[in-house]
Amino acid sequence: MNPISLDLDRQIRQLVRSCGQYAEQMAASQFEVFEKGPDDYVTSIDAALDQKLSTAFAMMFPDDGVITEENAQSRQKFHDRHRRLWCIDPIDGTEDFIHRKRDYAVMVGLLQNHQPIAGWVYAPAYDQLYYGGPGWGMFQVAADLPPEALTLLEPAPPTAGFCPVIIGHRDQSRFGEAIAHLIPEAQFYSLGSFGLKVVDVVLGRAGLYLYFNGRVKLWDTAGPLALARAAGLVCCDLEGRSISFLPDDLDADTLAHKQPILVGWSSYVELLRPKLKAAVETVMQKMEPLT
Repeated sequence: MNPISLDLDRQIRQLVRSCGQYAEQMAASQFEVFEKGPDDYVTSIDAALDQKLSTAFAMMFPDDGVITEENAQSRQKFHDRHRRLWCIDPIDGTEDFIHRKRDYAVMVGLLQNHQPIAGWVYAPAYDQLYYGGPGWGMFQVAADLPPEALTLLEPAPPTAGFCPVIIGHRDQSRFGEAIAHLIPEAQFYSLGSFGLKVVDVVLGRAGLYLYFNGRVKLWDTAGPLALARAAGLVCCDLEGRSISFLPDDLDADTLAHKQPILVGWSSYVELLRPKLKAAVETVMQKMEPLT
């Protein structure tokens, strides 16, 4: 069942697409780039879209909380006991956007009682929108065509010759060698946006997405994991525990997830999770200071 009205859903889709198309137009122009932290960047385009999206969602949903990546003060909404929270990332995959690559996205997610129930992930460079949620369904929209139900295609189970796994560059640099030692069949590749990585798994292009470096925040995950759950994917940590959006499982200030994240088809998660856990533990033990 759609968690919002058809008219509001249409407005969200139009808004997200218009913001993404603006970003795509501006990608070819000069824009300012700022460093928020180590290897963490924001552009003047992120800031402009953040303001537009936050204003629009506050008007459409005046009784809900709205959290956006570039408005640090909005993070307090997470602690204000709102039943529903809109989590907005104006540009997910900012580094790809900065370098004029294609794999960035505009993302919106809806949490209800700390559970992701709806998400919208729009890829401007491809003019492709994916949206839906558990109990609602999965949909896609190409350009300005009408929405259509997304047909899910589960990849073949992992074998010695076929085991596509998405892993970010930082995680591959840190854990890739240990993972490849225990899972030699793993075929690694990556994309820029967290959301588009999840979508690749939903579409069956990969069996599993791994995220271990602890930098991902609420606005990165709410929308994509709503889509993953709608597709029947497993969203868990290395212990097999479901990814949680409860306060105890997020950093109180940054809203970063404390759990490592696996998003994948059950055949991949069940077979590979124990080996992934062992690989990560091996790396972490080597990094522990001597006492």
